[in-house]
Amino acid sequence: MTNTPNNIDTHVVGIALGSNIGDRLKSLQAAIAALAPYVFITAKSQVYETAAAYVTDQPAFLNAAVLGETKLEPLALLLTLKHIEVALGRTPTFRYGPRVIDLDILFYGEKIISTPELVIPHSQMAERAFVLRPLSDIKPSWKHPKTGLTVVAMLGKLSDADSITQHNVVL
Repeated sequence: MTNTPNNIDTHVVGIALGSNIGDRLKSLQAAIAALAPYVFITAKSQVYETAAAYVTDQPAFLNAAVLGETKLEPLALLLTLKHIEVALGRTPTFRYGPRVIDLDILFYGEKIISTPELVIPHSQMAERAFVLRPLSDIKPSWKHPKTGLTVVAMLGKLSDADSITQHNVVL
């Protein structure tokens, strides 16, 4: 955390982005632009294409991750991400269903939070190559505060880590 001139702490956050409906790249870019008033983006990953997980009968996803600094507290950040998703056209579907945009908090500093509304670090991060691969572009040495494993170590444990296709586009 850094101390800003107005004495409000900033927090380093990792956010995952995904899209599999419509212009997927445009949706990722729009989400990053929409984050700007709330999160100062310090790093952006490459963009990756991945087959849908969990519910596989749907279009492939484009995935990315960003690092940033925010003054928002964790729950306020979550609510902001949900608001951005709706503003960009996300509508309710079924769990793991197709979506115009999906934004998830991966980590919030070194905090561990477990409430009905919010779990940080993201509870399924370690099993998702489509999250870890982009995150490894921008924060490979970040350590999970519960397991102590780095992003690279978590990614190395996944059998599907090589099934992700990197796109040559910039967010």
